[in-house]
Amino acid sequence: MNADDLQRAVATTRTVLAAVRPAQLDNQTPCGSWTVCDLIIHMIDAPIFTAVVMETGDWANHSYDPIDPAVGDYLARYDAATSRLVAAFRTEGAGSKMVKMPVVGPLPGASLNTAATCDAFVHGWDLAKATGVPTDLDPEFATAVLYAIRPLVTEEMRGSEGKALFGLEVKVPLDASPADKLAGFLGRRP
Repeated sequence: MNADDLQRAVATTRTVLAAVRPAQLDNQTPCGSWTVCDLIIHMIDAPIFTAVVMETGDWANHSYDPIDPAVGDYLARYDAATSRLVAAFRTEGAGSKMVKMPVVGPLPGASLNTAATCDAFVHGWDLAKATGVPTDLDPEFATAVLYAIRPLVTEEMRGSEGKALFGLEVKVPLDASPADKLAGFLGRRP
């Protein structure tokens, strides 16, 4: 995955985010402990975190003021955060730059780009599921994201929510949409 792929994931998810109504902020998401509001906070904070990691090389340099999406324009904040993120991956040498991440340790920027792309895309799926819009997001791209993320997710990264990066894989029907297959691989129930 590269910065163009990341931009595509961000754009897909932005479309879903733009349709969220304030009355839906308390809806439960497929991420069991998160409401739509919590998910939006993550969708803004995670890109800022990842951009700082790419800019400085170390997650320990990350600091920010958490946002409250119930106040203000969360779509504009998402746009600002994801623009910074994509710009960080467009810098020369971003793919080969080694960065320090919590839990997984050092990894090349190319792997972090794949993880960020997957995170951006699958949270669009989470948001769609939580707000009742179709989850069959960009089928061709969903297939590419699933193919790219598979080798990066190890069994050691899986476990219960809040204790692991990913849930246990959920088996989905063979005829499920590519986005549903990606969600199932990452531990969501389509």
